Amino acid sequence: MIPGMNPRQMKQAMKKLGMEQIEIDDAIAVVIRTKSKDIIIRNPQISKINMMGTWTYQISGDEQTRDVEAKEPEISEEDIKTVMEQSSCNKEIAEKALKESNGDLAEAIISLQKE
Repeated sequence: MIPGMNPRQMKQAMKKLGMEQIEIDDAIAVVIRTKSKDIIIRNPQISKINMMGTWTYQISGDEQTRDVEAKEPEISEEDIKTVMEQSSCNKEIAEKALKESNGDLAEAIISLQKE
């Protein structure tokens, strides 16, 4: 906020600049997930701001982090069989391709067909 400007004046100035601000009052937490960790903002104060058609979020609150555990996807025997049939490979190669593609059948088959 600009010093000496009351919230009503600020809102009018933002409107003249084509900006709109919405407060999100009912949020409990915000989670930002990266490959290696989660950033959790508890008791967040969230402002959603529209500037010329682009929405941005301003978040403040109590920050916590936690490491994300690497989880292997569940791979069924049916998925392995499908990959084996579609790419003409053995069980070990099909299973490895499914693990590398995080269980995505199409990606596993395409990667084996390229080889």
